[in-house]
Amino acid sequence: MGKEASDKLEWKINVDGGTSEKEILMPESGPFHRIWQGLKIMLRDPIFRIRKFLERAWSLAIAEPKKVIHGFKVGLALSLVSLFYYMRPLYDGFGGNAMWAVMTVVVVFEYTVGATLCKCINRATGTFLAGSLGLGVHWIASHSGDKFEPIILGTSVFLLASAATFSRFIPSVKSRFDYGAMIFILTFSLVSISGYRLDKLFEMAHQRVSTIAIGTSLCIIITMLFCPTWAGNELHSLIHSNLEKLADSLDGSVAGYFTSNCNHDFSKKMESYKCVLNSKAAEDSLANFARWEPAHGPFNYWHPWKQYLKVGSALRRCGYCIGTINSSINSEFEAPEFLKKHLHNACTTLSSHASNVLRELATVMATTTKSSKINFFVGEMQHAVKELRNTMICLPNCYPTTRPPPPLECDGKAGITTKATTLSMTEILPVATVMSLLIETAVRIEDIAEQVNDLAEQADFKPATSKKVQSVKN
Repeated sequence: MGKEASDKLEWKINVDGGTSEKEILMPESGPFHRIWQGLKIMLRDPIFRIRKFLERAWSLAIAEPKKVIHGFKVGLALSLVSLFYYMRPLYDGFGGNAMWAVMTVVVVFEYTVGATLCKCINRATGTFLAGSLGLGVHWIASHSGDKFEPIILGTSVFLLASAATFSRFIPSVKSRFDYGAMIFILTFSLVSISGYRLDKLFEMAHQRVSTIAIGTSLCIIITMLFCPTWAGNELHSLIHSNLEKLADSLDGSVAGYFTSNCNHDFSKKMESYKCVLNSKAAEDSLANFARWEPAHGPFNYWHPWKQYLKVGSALRRCGYCIGTINSSINSEFEAPEFLKKHLHNACTTLSSHASNVLRELATVMATTTKSSKINFFVGEMQHAVKELRNTMICLPNCYPTTRPPPPLECDGKAGITTKATTLSMTEILPVATVMSLLIETAVRIEDIAEQVNDLAEQADFKPATSKKVQSVKN
């Protein structure tokens, strides 16, 4: 019930117990008040979005300070290369072509050393080859007469641009020299076409090549000397992290299937395998860039980066099995509780031994040393697989004593007999599927162990030292 007074509105609401509550609403003060309220509503959402963006940016900077350092390195490189415009002697020497140095820094400075080296070398090589061919074609065309000059220039652009574009579809060229092929097409077209109207083509080409060389050299120096981020280290750390995530996810998925208490942290642990499944693009990119890097840390120039891709592929195959186990937790067809109780020990034992193998392999990657215990852990896992298979064989005879007795029937001769008590297929199938997936996961973990051991052999990892390995485990 409400009533209107001269300067305010008062609402009176009856509640349980015979009491009442009142709320006084102040009237609007006029059009300016409505305008102000509208502006607050309009600004509220953008301000909230900006605040959330700044909070996420701050969290990222705290979690990954290397990315903040990378931003400072790019700013430093651009500040140094802009001196070609600020300082008169440098500007007089290069003129407007100094802008090519600035553009080079912007397009080739990448997060990792390998990515920066890849782009710098591709850009410098593509520019030099295209500039040399462009000058050569221009010299031939200029000595062929005014009638044939445009024909020669146009034909050369068509042939070389077509060939370079087709080369970008070749997998080996695509993976390592795609950027260089694109720069070749761009530079050759500019030199060939502009050379038809410009008189000082050689001087212009020389200045552009020089500024590009200066820009690429500056990027290489800064990215390698100031807090370098090596693609090889990033790839090595990614594989190590994925091994740990698979171990956590396997333990969490098996424990989650046999228990119903799953808090937020536990659920997050179970979902760790998804990061492994989504890491293929990052692994391929890092492995490609790592091959451009010089020797650093424990990695020499001929380090077997391709073997990391095989390890990553084996990890993803294992992750698919763990993901299927994880999806069985919310399946519509659930196994009876007495079956889960009967299989709990065998499944958790296998899960524990399998995760021990993964964590031991993670230690191998973290310490870059060979493991002296991996064969023992794999043997324990294989023994747990045999125990689980024996448990699966006993499933049809597993019948709870707490169930009501089966119905009785008369055989017509010896009186009343008891029907055979067996489990139905709908009861066995869900838990049998999980056990089969666990066994398949163990087989795939053996493949992971084999791939990691091959990596340790090819990379010449040193034998394990107990103190070093123990410090990493702690």
